[in-house]
Amino acid sequence: MRQFATGWKRNYYGKADVIAYRLHRDGNAPPGQSPVFGANVTMLLYGDAFWPTYTSGDNTGLVATDSMKNFIQRETLNFDGAAMEPYCFFLADKFMRTYPHTEGIQVSATDIPYETIAAGGVAFAPRGADCAHASVELTQTGIAQVRGGIRGFKLLRLGGSAFHGFVRDQYTTLPDIHNRPLHMWLDLDWAYGDTAAALGGDTAPQVRTLVHDVFHGFESGSIQQVIYQIGTRLLEEFPAIAEVNLEANNRTWDTVAEQGDIGVFTEPRPPYGVLGLSLKR
Repeated sequence: MRQFATGWKRNYYGKADVIAYRLHRDGNAPPGQSPVFGANVTMLLYGDAFWPTYTSGDNTGLVATDSMKNFIQRETLNFDGAAMEPYCFFLADKFMRTYPHTEGIQVSATDIPYETIAAGGVAFAPRGADCAHASVELTQTGIAQVRGGIRGFKLLRLGGSAFHGFVRDQYTTLPDIHNRPLHMWLDLDWAYGDTAAALGGDTAPQVRTLVHDVFHGFESGSIQQVIYQIGTRLLEEFPAIAEVNLEANNRTWDTVAEQGDIGVFTEPRPPYGVLGLSLKR
């Protein structure tokens, strides 16, 4: 079930997995933007105007989900930015003004990033695994919430990661580890306390740099310590953010053989550790 900042909803509906690509085909995008903008969008509506379609099949006030898909794709042409937060707000605000009988709307989008292959800006390839995402919820009284985030980090550190001193009993088979090659996945999202700042810039690239810097520069005694360092740094350096949530997966590779400083490793077995953290100001 979906969650809404404004609380429990007895009904909601919408369109998911709507893909839109906006291309500057001459390669001349505005400064700081790529000629390729791509997003996967989910739009959800709620309100009493849509209740009759549940109770009696009366679709008089219903905006078809196919129309919502067309709205998202066509209005992407009129969006002149690149960040996910203002893109979600643009779509939500325009939809609410177009269909004022909508009580509330939540628009979420995940970036589909491409980067240029070479100078000239005419050829592109998909970027790495991590993708920015955002969510905006609006009601007729204004902005209820703006969230941002990055999903899909895959991070490898050759050393400087330890895990030892944990509880040992009859169920323990894991040895103490003092210097492992750490491979972890990470998703994080954040809630903005300052909505103007949320819609006025592009936070995700700066957060991506922060995550990389912490992971590179911090020698840890656990993955929990890594994500705590990331979370506290994020709150310190981004005053517009009121809350951050992080979830890491321990995907550290299994050792096949080692000889001195050279080792061969393989993917870990399917069970993996899940480590979560939420921090607020």
